[in-house]
Amino acid sequence: MLKIDEPESLDHKPVLLQSFLDAVAPVHGTWLDCTFGAGGYSLALCAAGATKVFGIDCDPEACRRGHVAEKTFNNIFHFIHGRFGQFDEIPEIGQIAPLQGVVFDLGVSSMQFDTAERGFSLRRDGPLDMRMCRTGWSAADLINGASESLLSEIFSKLGEEHAARRIARRIVQHRSAGRIESTFELAAIVAKAVTHNRSRRFHPATRVFQSLRMAVNDELMQLAQGLSAAERTLCKGGFLAVVSFHSLEDRIVKRFMRGDGRDNSARQNVSAFEQVNRRPVGPSREEISSNPRSRSARLRVAVRSSFQTRSVDYEQLGVPCIMGMENWQCG
Repeated sequence: MLKIDEPESLDHKPVLLQSFLDAVAPVHGTWLDCTFGAGGYSLALCAAGATKVFGIDCDPEACRRGHVAEKTFNNIFHFIHGRFGQFDEIPEIGQIAPLQGVVFDLGVSSMQFDTAERGFSLRRDGPLDMRMCRTGWSAADLINGASESLLSEIFSKLGEEHAARRIARRIVQHRSAGRIESTFELAAIVAKAVTHNRSRRFHPATRVFQSLRMAVNDELMQLAQGLSAAERTLCKGGFLAVVSFHSLEDRIVKRFMRGDGRDNSARQNVSAFEQVNRRPVGPSREEISSNPRSRSARLRVAVRSSFQTRSVDYEQLGVPCIMGMENWQCG
């Protein structure tokens, strides 16, 4: 079992990091961390023996940390400011492909979630923002500008929220008296719409917040495009590793790794990957105890085969099609 000491510069513990390192050991070659965040996976790869590691993130705070990491791991780590969907079109990545490994640690980082003014957490009052890149339209724009039907579809398809229609109707009614601007305000509106449901084991607005965040950042399409880019850039024997935090993400990753969404008219194997773990790896009891947010984390790892790259139907992978989302404009 490969063991490493967590880099001192990290102020949080990356989820399933040791399980990831064990699955891809021995670490070597050039790696890409598509979700740099606080740098946990990137710096661990540097310390574990990678020749070069590239980290991608669009968040300004992650950008600052990325430049610090470049100084810490001089000539080994390189930070790229941007989004990971279609990352193979980024010049720096194209120049160093094929890659030995690509890793995604999905979801919201601890720094984003714990900063009230970012608007990701329904337990901390702040502006309804939720933008990872800090640009473009925000969750407040969507809540106050989208139609009732569009909001309902977002809550249903991205949040798997059973009370989506009722919640959307209550939001539209409430915003007629003035814009909904804060996380606490939205959480209270949603809670009032679903208080009769006593079977929930979590805050009633959890799925609504999740779906808004995913819509604002186009997370599922970014994931599907990023997985396709990994297929195009990994060398034979290269690793694809993904840590996901809810069923929609994990379903896309599982289907992608087994070859779903490809043209199978020839009735032959269409997967470009061989899965290392048929079932996802979850956190241990010890990890859950020390980091409760790791409870829902799932790690899937696969190895790139010699099978040729084929185009992917993202809808067949499980990326929801939300009618009107592409043409929606805030205001």
